Amino acid sequence: MAWRLLLSTSYIKPFRLLPPPPPHQIPSPILNINNTQFHYNNSNKTNSRALNLRGPIQRRAQDKNSAGSGGVSDEQAEVVRRAQQGDPLWAIKSSTISDLIGLSLNFFYVLPLLNYAGIHVLEAPVLHPMSEGLFNFVISWTLLFAPLLFTDCRRDRYKWSLDILWGFQMFLTNTFLIPYMAIRLNDKDLNTPQKQTPLASLMTNGAQVVGLIGGGVCLLSIFWALFARGDGDFGNITDRLEFLGSYLGSERLAYAFIWDICLYAIFQPWLIRDNLQNVKPRYQKIVRNLRYIPVVGLVAYLVSLDDTAGADI
Repeated sequence: MAWRLLLSTSYIKPFRLLPPPPPHQIPSPILNINNTQFHYNNSNKTNSRALNLRGPIQRRAQDKNSAGSGGVSDEQAEVVRRAQQGDPLWAIKSSTISDLIGLSLNFFYVLPLLNYAGIHVLEAPVLHPMSEGLFNFVISWTLLFAPLLFTDCRRDRYKWSLDILWGFQMFLTNTFLIPYMAIRLNDKDLNTPQKQTPLASLMTNGAQVVGLIGGGVCLLSIFWALFARGDGDFGNITDRLEFLGSYLGSERLAYAFIWDICLYAIFQPWLIRDNLQNVKPRYQKIVRNLRYIPVVGLVAYLVSLDDTAGADI
């Protein structure tokens, strides 16, 4: 699943609308944003625009390496840029690729659980439980979105294949949901009725099963992230939470996961609200109240679907 590598924008160089003003017009320091101070060094005559960056990530390293030097070198600036944005797409580290392959092999914890059961047809890669839990949590939530999309009462506004849309969502990024959420607001075109595809029929007819599987894997992901691989050198819950903080602040894969979670948290209550008529009447109030809770509201929607939900429109 090489999909998450494409989401990070770390390979996009930051742009500047206007050139920086001459250094003699700027006091030092000029600004303090989010505990990050920006200094222009006027004493360096050979490079009057040398920018001295001092932020929470690079402050200690810069104090050590550039004390008394009156600025930062190009090499130091590149280190700072990569620390803040990650490696460019064409310079992805081999460790990132290895982690991505390992996470994909541990999809839904099938291999690790088989190994725990004594079945060793293929050995599961040993990765940090936090990264495994975050990966499978997002994938499970994506699975849960399939019946929701295929029962959306406004899905006929989307003129392309919902199967392909969900495939992109599952194996690339749920950013593809953004244009769908806009297109579904259009007026209905009565000349282009939409029929169910085999995938849509499978997901809607088995919505209760999908809901239980997806919700179960999401719950397992939380447990896995906090307690799994206790015999490994992954520490206690506090150590794992500290790893999560550093993981979210440095890894392009983590950026993608958080982006997915944020979009799902917005789109889930929106879509459930528009499709409450698909829920059995006696459960509509419960689903309406739960729709804002990530994953839980979507599981409630799926297990409460009426048998006629998702019919041809």
